Amino acid sequence: MGQLRLKEGLASRGRFRACTLSRLWYTRVVSPRFLLLAMLFGQVHLDAGAPTATNGVERLRQIIARAEAGDAAAQCELGLAYCFGLGTAKDYARAVEWLGKSADQNNAQAQYNLGVCHERGEGVAADSGEAVSWYRKAAGQGYARAQSNLGVCYFHGIGVGKDVGEAARWYRKAADQGYARAQRHLGVCYSTGAGVEKDAVEAARWNRKGGDQGDAGAQYNVGRAYYKGAGVKQDFAEAVAWFRRAAEQGHPGGQCNLGVCYFNGEGLAKDIVQAYKWVSLAAAQGHEDAKRILGTLGTRVRAGDIAEAERLARAFKSSRVLEEDEAAVVPSGSR
Repeated sequence: MGQLRLKEGLASRGRFRACTLSRLWYTRVVSPRFLLLAMLFGQVHLDAGAPTATNGVERLRQIIARAEAGDAAAQCELGLAYCFGLGTAKDYARAVEWLGKSADQNNAQAQYNLGVCHERGEGVAADSGEAVSWYRKAAGQGYARAQSNLGVCYFHGIGVGKDVGEAARWYRKAADQGYARAQRHLGVCYSTGAGVEKDAVEAARWNRKGGDQGDAGAQYNVGRAYYKGAGVKQDFAEAVAWFRRAAEQGHPGGQCNLGVCYFNGEGLAKDIVQAYKWVSLAAAQGHEDAKRILGTLGTRVRAGDIAEAERLARAFKSSRVLEEDEAAVVPSGSR
């Protein structure tokens, strides 16, 4: 059997695919105090003796009282409580109302989240220009996520004229603060020469920073760098390690490439069952190369091996569901 070839491009934005809709690019951000609020509502799994939901309702009453008294931080937390349905039903219109009150007091977290609402059209008519306005206000205060989102808007011309140089500038501000997603974005800029001079070494360095923090897209990009020897010494074993980290987070490109490496025996022992498992997982997410490769594998893999691979894929999906169920309801990624 001949080798399969990797063709995927860089993971530049969104959840994992370059064409992901803009509503998936952005993530809410919560303060440690708001996470405590989630715990008090009984919506984070804790050991015995955890606070009860009743206590959480009382906590919400206290936040409402402070918010109504004009406390900007409480107004922001109350807005986010309505966004996520913590202690109350989800109500995006009320979320926008309270986030707006907080944002008007120059609370950067509220300004950022209000920008997300305008971008997604949650509780307010979708308006990318208004989203950019709020991102800019928060970004001007040094809010890293807002800086990154503002960079995305400039990069793609969303609500503002397209300007990749300005995008790279905002990405760098957020990346320098350690924001993983911006580090990935900046790495892609260096890979492609968008807004900066093309530099494979810098691309690998910034993607590595994001990947070390668990950003799956950055991990995938680092894997590609090692696979191709772009900015780093070619090392298939290292490429496999990074593809696996991305794949285990559900990144379809990472899953596809890991499967190809298993099929070719590059960086690890050849394993047809594992190859089929990982490629099929990527194909199930709509990854075009994976769907094409899976068709090829289907003609080369025995029926018994396919059955075992499909069993392993189902087990992987089940484990992912359990992991998500055990996580806090306050999301760390796009919802």
